[in-house]
Amino acid sequence: MVLPLVKLGTLALKTMCKPIANRLKKEAGKHPKFRQFIISIAQANHRLSTNLQRRIYGHKTDVEIRPLNEEKAVQAASDLIGELFVFSVGGVALIFEVQRSARSEARKEELRKMELEALKEKEEELTREIQFLKKKLDEIENLANSRGLTGVFNFRGNRKTESATSATPTN
Repeated sequence: MVLPLVKLGTLALKTMCKPIANRLKKEAGKHPKFRQFIISIAQANHRLSTNLQRRIYGHKTDVEIRPLNEEKAVQAASDLIGELFVFSVGGVALIFEVQRSARSEARKEELRKMELEALKEKEEELTREIQFLKKKLDEIENLANSRGLTGVFNFRGNRKTESATSATPTN
């Protein structure tokens, strides 16, 4: 019951963070200092991605890369900020889910260990009880032999004679 609710909550969180990311995108371009900061981030991102593309396609990388105009830079940086926000929320949700799953598995493993320990203790207890009963049986047989009651308490001897008589044919 808890697992579907957690997954539903995670999905709801991811869905809710998209409008927040859009709001961040809108507000990012309005503040003058922040606008200048995101323009520099967008220009650096543009240079990096252009150089990577040129290396992948085998073109020269020592050429001058034209910078983006201001509006495109603000739009690119705003998109980047929005995507980073959505990605970070998803990453946090994933980390939370992994930790929750690990705790659940640890609890299950601890229960298994406790059950195994209980079974071992029960086995040891039963082994001690069997040893005690064997000792008592030997004492009773010794007591019966010493008092001459071997015919009454000698179960082992009776089984041998019964199996021997049943093997002989009767007419």
